[in-house]
Amino acid sequence: MAMIFPETPKSSEVDDLLRNAQLRDALEPLYDESIGRVNAELMSTSSENDFLQSMLEWERAPILPICEWFQPTLRLPAPDTLSEGRLHEVLYETIDRLYDKHIVLDFTDHLADRELYCLIYRDILPAQEKRIRRQNNYLHWDCANTDGDPDTWLRYYASEPERQAWAEETEGYLPQIESPPYERELPRAPL
Repeated sequence: MAMIFPETPKSSEVDDLLRNAQLRDALEPLYDESIGRVNAELMSTSSENDFLQSMLEWERAPILPICEWFQPTLRLPAPDTLSEGRLHEVLYETIDRLYDKHIVLDFTDHLADRELYCLIYRDILPAQEKRIRRQNNYLHWDCANTDGDPDTWLRYYASEPERQAWAEETEGYLPQIESPPYERELPRAPL
């Protein structure tokens, strides 16, 4: 009769289990329902560790004005001091710099260059946000709904199924669909 021995865990599995215990200990004082939702049976220990690490980074991330994510602090010229040509140049330089810091501008094609520049200058750069430095973490800035009015999104960006779902859910008025007047090719990142 052959003896059956339990399988010995591999070194990486032991490391993952030890890391998991460390992450859970670090998160214990911050415990909330999102930690309780982690179902270890549905994900590998390595995946769970990645999730827990992202939660810990979120909890520890400093809240700073976006302009202070840059060294030196990103300061833009006032919009009314720039000619149209210079504004266009500074706008696209700024968009690239924001993307370098993992900030993505979504839904911009309804805004003229000056309007988008003013949005960045007035709303985005002074906004206090958590700065998380993960390779795959992006801050998506919704440029269509900054004041809580869904009209712009519904008019220019929502798909027909999204429009219908919104109408059914809110019993709200659906604006006519229009093509955005200022189509741009901006850097994109996954949601």
